[in-house]
Amino acid sequence: MNQELDFMFIKYARVWIPDDEEVWRSAELTKDYRQGDGVLQLQLEDGKDLEFKLDPKTNNLPHLRNPDILVGENDLTALSYLHEPAVLHNLKVRFIDSKLIYTYCGIVLVAINPYETLPIYGADIINAYSGQNMGDMDPHIFAVAEEAYKQMARDERNQSIIVSGESGAGKTVSAKYAMRYFATVSGSASEANVEEKVLASNPIMESIGNAKTTRNDNSSRFGKYIEIGFDKKYHIIGANMRTYLLEKSRVVFQADEERNYHIFYQLCASAHLPEFKALKLGKANDFHYTKQGRNPVIDGVDDAKEMSTTRNAFILLGINESYQMGLFQILASILHLGNVDVKDRDSDSSIIPPNNGHLSVFCELMGVTYQDMSHWLCHKKLKTATETYIKPIPKLQAINARDALAKHIYAKLFNWIVDHVNKALHSTVKQHSFIGVLDIYGFETFEINSFEQFCINYANEKLQQQFNMHVFKLEQEEYMKEQIPWTLIDFYDNQPCINLIEAKMGILDLLDEECKMPKGSDDSWAQKLYNTHLKTCALFEKPRMSNKAFIIQHFADKVEYQCDGFLEKNKDTVNEEQINVLKASKFDLLVELFHDEEKATSPTGAAPGPGGRTRLSVKPDKGKSSQASKEHKKTVGLQFRNSLQLLMETLNATTPHYVRCIKPNDYKHAFTFDPKRAVQQLRACGVLETIRISAAGFPSRWTYQEFFSRYRVLMKQKDVLTDKKMTCKNVLEKLVQDPDKYQFGKTKIFFRAGQVAYLEKLRADKLRAACIRIQKTIRCWLARKKYLRMKHAATTIQRFVRGYQARCLAKFLRRTRAAIIIQKYQRMYIQKTCYKRKQAAALAMQCILRAYMARQLYKALLREHKAVIIQKMVRGWLARQWFKRSLKAIVYLQCCIRRMRAKRELKKLKIEARSVEHFKKLNIGMENKIMQLQRRIDDQNKENRSMSERLNTLETSHAVESERMRAEVTRLRGAEEDAKNNANKVTSLLEELERLRKDLQNTQKEKKAIEDWAQTYQDEMEKMISELKEQNQLLKTEKNNLNQLIQEQSQQWTDKMQRALKEETQQLENDLNEERSRYQNLLTEHLRLEEKYDDLKEEITLAVNVPKPGHRRTDSTHSSNESECTYNSEFAESEEGSRVGEDVSKSILDMSLFLKLQKRVSELEQEKQSLQNELDRREEQFQRARARDDEEHKKARGAELEYESLKRQELESENKKLKHDLNQMRQSLRGGAEAGSGAPGSPAYTVLLDQLNASNEELEVRKEEVLILRSQLVSQKEAMQHKTTMTEPLPYIEDVQKLTDAKEISQAYMGLKDTNRLLESQLQAQRRSHDNEVEVLRGELHSLKEENNRQQQLLAQNLQLPPEARIEASLQHEITRLTNENLDLMEQLEKQDKTVRKLKKQLKVFAKKINDLEGGQMDVSPGQTADEPVHPVNIPRREKDFQGMLEYKKEDELKLVKNIILELKPRGVAVNLIPGLPAYILFMCLRHADYINDDQKVRSLLTSVINSIKKILKKRGDDFETVSFWLANTCRFLHCLKQYSGDEQFMKHNSPKQNEHCLSNFDLAEYRQVLSDLAIQIYQQLIKCMENILQPMIVSGMLEHETIQGVSGVKPTGLRKRTSSIADEGTYTLDSIIRQLNTFHSIMCHHGTDPELIKQVVKQQFYIIGAVTLNNLLLRKDMCSWSKGMQIRYNVSQLEEWLRDKNLMTCGAKETLEPLIQAAQLLQVKKKTDEDAEAICSMCNALSTAQIVKVLNLYTPVNAFEERVSVLFIRTIQTRLRDRKESPQLLMDTKLIYPVTFPFNPSSLALETIQIPSSLNLAFLTRV
Repeated sequence: MNQELDFMFIKYARVWIPDDEEVWRSAELTKDYRQGDGVLQLQLEDGKDLEFKLDPKTNNLPHLRNPDILVGENDLTALSYLHEPAVLHNLKVRFIDSKLIYTYCGIVLVAINPYETLPIYGADIINAYSGQNMGDMDPHIFAVAEEAYKQMARDERNQSIIVSGESGAGKTVSAKYAMRYFATVSGSASEANVEEKVLASNPIMESIGNAKTTRNDNSSRFGKYIEIGFDKKYHIIGANMRTYLLEKSRVVFQADEERNYHIFYQLCASAHLPEFKALKLGKANDFHYTKQGRNPVIDGVDDAKEMSTTRNAFILLGINESYQMGLFQILASILHLGNVDVKDRDSDSSIIPPNNGHLSVFCELMGVTYQDMSHWLCHKKLKTATETYIKPIPKLQAINARDALAKHIYAKLFNWIVDHVNKALHSTVKQHSFIGVLDIYGFETFEINSFEQFCINYANEKLQQQFNMHVFKLEQEEYMKEQIPWTLIDFYDNQPCINLIEAKMGILDLLDEECKMPKGSDDSWAQKLYNTHLKTCALFEKPRMSNKAFIIQHFADKVEYQCDGFLEKNKDTVNEEQINVLKASKFDLLVELFHDEEKATSPTGAAPGPGGRTRLSVKPDKGKSSQASKEHKKTVGLQFRNSLQLLMETLNATTPHYVRCIKPNDYKHAFTFDPKRAVQQLRACGVLETIRISAAGFPSRWTYQEFFSRYRVLMKQKDVLTDKKMTCKNVLEKLVQDPDKYQFGKTKIFFRAGQVAYLEKLRADKLRAACIRIQKTIRCWLARKKYLRMKHAATTIQRFVRGYQARCLAKFLRRTRAAIIIQKYQRMYIQKTCYKRKQAAALAMQCILRAYMARQLYKALLREHKAVIIQKMVRGWLARQWFKRSLKAIVYLQCCIRRMRAKRELKKLKIEARSVEHFKKLNIGMENKIMQLQRRIDDQNKENRSMSERLNTLETSHAVESERMRAEVTRLRGAEEDAKNNANKVTSLLEELERLRKDLQNTQKEKKAIEDWAQTYQDEMEKMISELKEQNQLLKTEKNNLNQLIQEQSQQWTDKMQRALKEETQQLENDLNEERSRYQNLLTEHLRLEEKYDDLKEEITLAVNVPKPGHRRTDSTHSSNESECTYNSEFAESEEGSRVGEDVSKSILDMSLFLKLQKRVSELEQEKQSLQNELDRREEQFQRARARDDEEHKKARGAELEYESLKRQELESENKKLKHDLNQMRQSLRGGAEAGSGAPGSPAYTVLLDQLNASNEELEVRKEEVLILRSQLVSQKEAMQHKTTMTEPLPYIEDVQKLTDAKEISQAYMGLKDTNRLLESQLQAQRRSHDNEVEVLRGELHSLKEENNRQQQLLAQNLQLPPEARIEASLQHEITRLTNENLDLMEQLEKQDKTVRKLKKQLKVFAKKINDLEGGQMDVSPGQTADEPVHPVNIPRREKDFQGMLEYKKEDELKLVKNIILELKPRGVAVNLIPGLPAYILFMCLRHADYINDDQKVRSLLTSVINSIKKILKKRGDDFETVSFWLANTCRFLHCLKQYSGDEQFMKHNSPKQNEHCLSNFDLAEYRQVLSDLAIQIYQQLIKCMENILQPMIVSGMLEHETIQGVSGVKPTGLRKRTSSIADEGTYTLDSIIRQLNTFHSIMCHHGTDPELIKQVVKQQFYIIGAVTLNNLLLRKDMCSWSKGMQIRYNVSQLEEWLRDKNLMTCGAKETLEPLIQAAQLLQVKKKTDEDAEAICSMCNALSTAQIVKVLNLYTPVNAFEERVSVLFIRTIQTRLRDRKESPQLLMDTKLIYPVTFPFNPSSLALETIQIPSSLNLAFLTRV
């Protein structure tokens, strides 16, 4: 031991040291420990150094830490070092890091409350744990429940699940999930769904027994033991509940932040409902009993909704509405009682004021009198030996009495509800076994502990004793089983503590004795305790500072109890008079509650003390009854002890299973771990005691194979022997010197605590040394390789450097010479350029200067020239002005002088005219002249007239001209004025010229400035342009980037749309598959119901007794939906059973065809009835019309004929109109058809067009009939006219004249009258026939019109549908039409058959008569003669149609079915004969029945075949070969029905000869559907059969078996041993799975199964393998490691290789393994950085977020060289995947079956070439 200590406590070893805050802290040794050292040199995890002093007395070293690979184990007993810090650390790691709340501790399941809803309780999880061994899956409450259920069925022994823990630790939830598991996996044996009632009891008990506390929002304030009963088939038949320790004091008192029982708050929340108005309730804060906690609301809880749930649960358990309202009435009265105010009358008495509202409501609700209740609330009755006194009580006692009454009423109500729940859960079926679930308080210790805590801890002492004994017993059995030498294990026995409490003169005994004392008190009882136990019992102590308390050393801790209130609580007194008042109530339910008060075996509660924390109640035990008065005085302690004794007896009679619930913190924070609180509860619940018992023996146990596989590295080659057991023994003797540290059992090696860690250290050191050696060699090799590479690189670098230097020198010389030449030319260029620049500058300056001088000279000359011109013009203007003035003055002078001269001349002439001489001179020749003048005057007058006219013209023109001249004058005057003005402007112009010169100079200066500014501006603009170009370049770049981004986004959108389209397509495919799957599931359910019906029928018929049951499981996922199959197999079965003694052709009938025929018959009957009614109506009309026509025939004959003519014309016009409409419709449809000729819906159009053409032809025929009728009517009219003309008046008079005899006249008249009547009758008959035909024609036209409209609407609807739907609709329409036509043809055929049978009978009669007449003259016998007329009926029309058929007689049908189906062995057929031979034979028989047109034979054969296949599958459904064989033959039979159906879509694959063999008389499309459904059922049965075979192999072969030996290391396991991963005999490996797959594939191939169907089967196989493997991986922490990922990937690669060998890679099987492949990759990839997280998110697209996180949480290193996944990394993964939209389900659905399809697969085999082997015993078949 010292050597081992020296070896273990070395530098870097890790230990646990005590800590005040964290309880235990981890530290690392910085120095080796040597014997005798008093101090350990440690370093804490935060880097702080610490000196840990050892106890000098004990010199105990600190606890060693387990290796990291053992941290987080499922079972605490798997830890090498079993001690408190190791347990605490393991629980913390699993809870905080891995989010795992369940952990095994030997036989105990430790459950830590997560305070968060976890998705680990669904139906998929229940199915995953169902049927599994407890150690094969991760810890779970379902595993414990499954183990209890399995042991109950296997050992036929009752079981118990004991759930304990503190308030808020999750006891109630754990018990609830256990019951849910039983209800799910077992089911109910009756129709009453007992499991639902069991679960429905939970909300009721929670409402009346649970309340909010500071530790738990739904704390159970009572203990309960529920027995779930099972029958012999292990179905739930009922349950029974026993309750303990009801906390009645909560009814009247609640601490801060606590609540009363939930039911009170539910009532207050529902007070607004109409049915609760009479209770006069209000809010919870209105009542004293519900407002003391000052927090009446629970976050996230709707009390009104919970009330509805509670009421529904009451209804489900059979408590009707009246009882419910009675319960609520009592509960409401309790609330009102709490509000009754008691006043002080004086110091010794109290009083309730009259007319107290709440007391009035209480009395009204309870049905008692106000005076009695108010009186006895303030008084009590004292009885002495002789007298009875009524004494008033003070206020405090009155309030206590009121509260005691309220508690007593609630306790009675609680017990009543429990009794009725038990009655509802009670079963009349005898209970075979039960599983009990105990939900009870755990160990409690508070600052003030009273009688309640004493009773609770007493119960836990009893349970702990039972637990210790059970653990000890299991350990002893294990050692004896393995033949280990048994050594007594020292464990804590708490029997002394139990004796201290319950033995004679114990605490309870002394308490009861003190309660009987008249003046007994808590103080006197405490003194008796001190005197009795203080010196005699080491477990009993007295506090130093108190005389009213005592201390008991319990198994978990020391607890100090306060004696105050013990006696009062133990007595549990209630005022008897108050009870009597309640018994006298008119309220029936209240009377029922107190009816058995005197017969009760125990009181149900105690009155509270003023300072008490809680109160207790014990449910009465129904099993005992004695004298009422004596039993009523039993104390609470005695009752509780008796009930606890009964409970222990029940538990001891069962196999217990333990669940310990741990509360991680007091603040209800999710996944927060408080080490102090956890350790306290671990100590209290016995987990550490279990660890201690295990550690005292041999806690670590290995099988020899596992030990050899794990520690093979510690062995040398010479140590390895053939016998693994001897090898392990030899190695252990060398490795561990102390033989007491291990023991060798029969199958296992047992190790002491710490030895596995020691071996693990040796193994790790050995591996580390090997790794160091490998590293050394590899590093040497790498260093040498690096040196050689560096040497070669250095040589190469030198060579290249030297060459580079030489090249650089040559380059330098060349550059130097080139530089000199460049300098020369550069200097020359510079000088030359400088000279040229100076020369150009001089020339430019000269040029500019000369140009400037020339411009100045030019400007001077120009100014002089312009001045001269201006002077010239001015001088000329002045000269002209002077000349004009001079000329004007001269003209004026001339005018004056001439006027003066003219005046003088005029005066002289006037004087001369006055003289005679003058007149004489003038008159000489005057006369002549006068004549001349007269003539001239005349001429002149003429001329004057002409001239006057001209003058007038001239005057007019002159006026115009004068006007023009005046205008010209005016203009000239204006011009003159302008000239004057211009003369005045010359001066101003000169001034303006001078000013312009100045402006020119200014302008030139401005121009220069502008030029300078323009130059500057140009420079700026050039600069700006350059900047703009740069910006433009940047914009172009940005534009390109944006274009690229747009293109990328466009590409992304395109990809997104493509993905969306793909997803949509995939969704549609999935929807289609779901529809197929749903339909196939319905078929499965239909098959199951058929089987159930057959089983029930067989049981009823045979009256077979139920055999002894075994452990049978019921699948909980069965659907209850009803199948909608078109074929009713039950009818067929019943027909088959009844046809044994009857004719086959009369008993067998296809149900679907029968239903359609029945429907058709009903329609025909309705039509017949309507025709009969119409006929009656027509007859009545005819009678009336005939009577009327007889009276007015002669008057109305002509009108009727005209009316008939008009009617014919109208009918003809209507026919023409309808024909026109039909032609238009046909043309439009043809146009539509031409427009959409390529559309997929064209078949529908073709069908419709054919129907329209047929309708048109029918119309033509009707038109011809109408024309014929018209011609007949015309002929009749002519005949009538001829008759009328014959009887006209003139010929009639002539005849009368010829007839002289009156008698002859009378006879002629009568003859004509008869003739008229005859003609009239003929005309009426013709008229009626015509009317009938016209009505028929109208009806047909109307129906055709409706049919056309309907076809047109159907076509329009079809054109709007998508192509697939259009095809489907057209096919459906075609099927409907063909079905109707078939029904019509069948009716015609039946009529023809009737006619043929009638004719046959007539022929037989005639033949018999002929034979009787002819006697024996004929050679032919009567039988032959009778058969001759019948014989031609069966003669086939064509000889070539008789090929490829088999003929049989109807009486041989049973033999055919028996030989070809029921007694056929698939193996012989598959090996020796062609595939699908039975299907070919059956089809050839069917062809013959079709050919002879025998519908009864066809139906009988098909029905028999289908029922026989179902029967053989029911009988041998577990045989894969049989199921596969009939799946292949059913599909082949189905394909034959399609191939030879005559449909074009199937005939195109046939040869001409095969097309000749098509069915000619019957359309079996409906039977094809029936056979397709049957094939689906067979396929599903094949999958189930295959799944049953593969299921046991998958986990072992894919996960547990090491295909690559040595990769997966076997970790130490605990008490819950898992299946070994080493391949022992009988275990399955991957080769087993592959061999089984080969077997499946070869069987299906030999049976001729369609290749497409084989692909679907293989896909389903691989899905089952992947789903089961992944589900098991997600529920097994030990399988989530890097090495296991490698194993899985290798196994998957082997399966893929198998697919390649079988050419099945395209069947989709590989894709079903994608989730498993990604899970294996997830186990192997790096899991550290963000890049790793991104890679994982992109890689694991087939896994859900829950699955990825689960794998990362479960990832466990197998070796010390691996690292765990950090919590931060897992959170990173969750953050990245939170946007995924996926199902929250963790596990894959292993029950999923992909929808199957049966693609058409025609056969090339010719039917006429098939030979029937004699081995089939089918000699009665005739090959035709």
